[in-house]
Amino acid sequence: MRPGLTQEVVVAGREVVLGVSGSIAAYKAVDLASKLAQAGVAVHVVMTESATKLVGPASFRAITGRAVSTDMFQLESPYSIEHVSLAEIANLVLIAPATANVVAKMACGIADDLLTCTVLASRAPILVAPAMHTAMWENAATQTNVETLRERGIGFVGPAVGRLASGGHGTGRFAPVEEILGESLRILGRSGDLAGRRMIVSAAGTREPIDPVRFLGNRSSGKMGYALAEAARDRGAEVTLVSGPTLLPRPSGMNVVNVESASDMLAAIREAAPAADALIMPAAVADYAPASPASEKLKKGNGELTLRLERTADILDTVRDVPVRVGFAAETENLVENAKQKLQVKALDLVVANAVGGEESPFGSGTNAATLLSASGEIEEFPRLSKRELAEKILDRVRDLLDAH
Repeated sequence: MRPGLTQEVVVAGREVVLGVSGSIAAYKAVDLASKLAQAGVAVHVVMTESATKLVGPASFRAITGRAVSTDMFQLESPYSIEHVSLAEIANLVLIAPATANVVAKMACGIADDLLTCTVLASRAPILVAPAMHTAMWENAATQTNVETLRERGIGFVGPAVGRLASGGHGTGRFAPVEEILGESLRILGRSGDLAGRRMIVSAAGTREPIDPVRFLGNRSSGKMGYALAEAARDRGAEVTLVSGPTLLPRPSGMNVVNVESASDMLAAIREAAPAADALIMPAAVADYAPASPASEKLKKGNGELTLRLERTADILDTVRDVPVRVGFAAETENLVENAKQKLQVKALDLVVANAVGGEESPFGSGTNAATLLSASGEIEEFPRLSKRELAEKILDRVRDLLDAH
């Protein structure tokens, strides 16, 4: 166990064998291991001999709190037959980075070191994140090996296109750590309590055009919606994230639909709704939009500028054919009263109400306090939590609603 962490931090069913092979990108695997551990994953690192020449096992041990396996016959190992024991406890075998050599060995069933033996002995899902020079990646032998592994059900994330260690530019770069992390958590979530459920989550604010340059918008950061989408993914749900403009990194392991305006968001949600089990709407959708956006940039004049606004379609009031619908009420006053009205008028299953604005609840904050109101009349208050913690509380209620539906 990592020093300073309690046993509860590691989530059941999240044991990952992280195989690190001898690519210069091996140093990025340290960051990946750290992020996996922060997500409640027990990380067991297996390094090839060449990987140890590029990054020290002590770095992985420090962030995972577990001994690093490098040798088939290391006597201090807690496992009697290490490659078999690691293969049996793994819920996912993640090879990151994977060299052309390791990919070739996997395709041919060669098991001549601890990593390839563990891969061959495992019945867990296997995910590969290649990293190599472009010429090696594009070589016919490598492409044949990759296709062979894909046919066997082995997943790949990357490689990306970009600057390579050689100084060149092309395909072969290690995929972004967040992308590998997201795909890993999606796979681990297959046994979660939302497995098999399809969810639509909206996020961020919308932009309503005034002219080609200017727009009407709001201060939503999108953090609550992204936290909900990622938490639902990690619990096994198939997530469609419909996101307005935001500075947040694009999450992986889900279908992300980027939109601009309220009408764009409505169209995207309508398209996804027939297959959805739940619609969760934390997005700050504009209530009004300019009636006649200018086709050219409006020039500054000497007098006043008057904009005529028209009401946008209310998405939750429009999309009613989803089994469970969750609304959000961001209020500056009369929090519970306004939330109850939204719950009743839109015939929602659940409303998440929170106060916004001011020093207590600044926009863009990473925390939130909320009151949950259900159609059955229950009211539950949560103190200030991180948005991920609050997302988990909301999804607990969504799960219960789906189970009862």
